[in-house]
Amino acid sequence: MSKLLNVAILVFPACQALDVTGPAAVFEAGNFVLGSAYYKVHILAAKSGAIQTNSAVRLMARSISDLSPHSVDTLLIAGGSVSGLESMVADDRVRKWVVLASRTARRYGSVCTGTFALAHFGLLDGKRVATHWSACADLAAQWPNADVDKQSLFVNVGRLWTSAGVTTGIDMSLDMVASDLGNAVANGVAKRLVLYARRPGYQSQFSPVLSAQSQADAPFAALVLWMRENLSKQLDVPRLAEKVYMSERTFVRHFIKSIGETPARFVETLRLDEARSLFATSMSIKEIAARTGYATGAQLSKAFNRRFGMSPQLFRELHCYRERE
Repeated sequence: MSKLLNVAILVFPACQALDVTGPAAVFEAGNFVLGSAYYKVHILAAKSGAIQTNSAVRLMARSISDLSPHSVDTLLIAGGSVSGLESMVADDRVRKWVVLASRTARRYGSVCTGTFALAHFGLLDGKRVATHWSACADLAAQWPNADVDKQSLFVNVGRLWTSAGVTTGIDMSLDMVASDLGNAVANGVAKRLVLYARRPGYQSQFSPVLSAQSQADAPFAALVLWMRENLSKQLDVPRLAEKVYMSERTFVRHFIKSIGETPARFVETLRLDEARSLFATSMSIKEIAARTGYATGAQLSKAFNRRFGMSPQLFRELHCYRERE
């Protein structure tokens, strides 16, 4: 490719470091996996110089005036502290630059609470968007014209991309790379960054494991993790009760009190959540069924349809990228 695609990441004092470095690492790794320069990443701020993030990391940023807004292919605004965001959106130069860039960029968006900056600049009206779970209520209250998705890791509507924040900026950027260069390159990036898995945007900000562990009493927190790692095995009440040295009756009573679901319902939740992730891969339904503890693909399809109201085939068509030719 003769001309590099400019990826501009807008930062401000007390921004979230990983909102910046995560996407930047993904695009740079894309260049490495592709074997040639495709993206050029720019860290920009209202003025050039060192930017102190909300951690010990300091970033060296260039001024927005150093890069024409019309040359931007991908624009992302990082999230971070409320005071830092307010200072940035109050700067007329930043507002004008972002609005101009968003008009001509192939795509634009935000990571975490950077969504608030897009809202201040009038770029969210009528759009479905994501932001950090802790800020969803505030965003919806302040900007009622935006459709705030409180669940998804990231949301893509046309040219607009928004993510829930922190590590989800990596997931969103990987999806951008997949749409640009194909799943093979995106998977190579994920492997290079030693990611556990590529997470599609429709996944919830809180996995069933994380949600359960956050409220589980001992010894159920450890049991939940073991269940997640052994989905292909028989996970009935006798075996689970044995793992925590309880009688079956006592186990069921304490499990429901701790987790909020019956053991059978929670096992199905874990299995279908894992299956939903695997549908983003090239694995067959039969293979996914075996990995998630279903005897046949038909059993998995029936359970999936009952829980989500659609077949695995339709789910793949609606949500998952196909490998590029």
